[in-house]
Amino acid sequence: MKRREFITLLGGVATAWPLAARAQQRPIIVPRIGLLSPFFSSDTVLWHRAFVRGLRDLGWIEGKTILIDYRYAEGKTDRLPELVAELVQRKVDIIVTSVTNDALAAKSGTRDIPIVMAAAGDPVATGIVESLARPGGNITGLSQMNPDLMGKRLELLKEIVLNPSPMAVLWNSEDPISVLSWQEIQAPARKLEIEVRSLEVRSTGDLDRALGEMARTHPGALAIMPNPVFVTSLKQIANVAAQNQVPSIFHLREFADLGGLMSYGVDRSDLFRRAATYVDKILKGAKPADLPIEQPTKFELVINLKTAKALGLTVPLTLQAIADEVIE
Repeated sequence: MKRREFITLLGGVATAWPLAARAQQRPIIVPRIGLLSPFFSSDTVLWHRAFVRGLRDLGWIEGKTILIDYRYAEGKTDRLPELVAELVQRKVDIIVTSVTNDALAAKSGTRDIPIVMAAAGDPVATGIVESLARPGGNITGLSQMNPDLMGKRLELLKEIVLNPSPMAVLWNSEDPISVLSWQEIQAPARKLEIEVRSLEVRSTGDLDRALGEMARTHPGALAIMPNPVFVTSLKQIANVAAQNQVPSIFHLREFADLGGLMSYGVDRSDLFRRAATYVDKILKGAKPADLPIEQPTKFELVINLKTAKALGLTVPLTLQAIADEVIE
């Protein structure tokens, strides 16, 4: 090779090398998800684990190919706007909400960042979206809405507690889903000839008073409407109900695990697992407005046989046979 050709070749290699090096060193952008919850972290372990597992099944590995910022309001729903603002400031790519309260807070906090609801109550009735088929805006996801659930809970309870009337009902008049649930329980209660009595709780500070009233009046049963205040106090509610010989029912299986008589509701872990599918689609270019909101397909009935025996109740074998789990 002639000297001039060699110098030219060497110069070309020297020029190309930094370009190649810079191309190899170009940082990989890892998506960041904001996972918002009105509960304590301990309340959501199973749900968030299912969400992370759902992401992994789709090829997203937490800490490697996707980052997750967790934010918990710890039962204080007035903190939700502040937590949403933190996630917006962090410039997360998607905000994943748990239920109705945090979905409403996220909607108020941003119109630009996509929002995926994992287990909202009735997103249409509460004004989160325009419709299930065409949510519009920047919000989509899953709803745990099923109007028949309230009546089904009362029917199941009456199979064990032959005379649950009057039934005390814990609910929160400042929570749109709790209000809807209070309204929905009226018709099936009349049909089953169960008198329902309101135990209104607006904050954790009201809970002791309400449970004290329940203990004094000693109702035939206790039903609990969906609300973060109750979710973060499941053990306390279950204990007070058991101590006062009051059969109780809630929509989360964790309530029966902690000593409540029974639970019947949506499999929330399944909803969180399915929420990962929405995250995957949005990260790959889909628009939330174009993704219809899905409804629950899996439900769980859990009966605490130990609690039933302590209350002097007999659980029919037919009911035990259809339960997803019987705690002995």
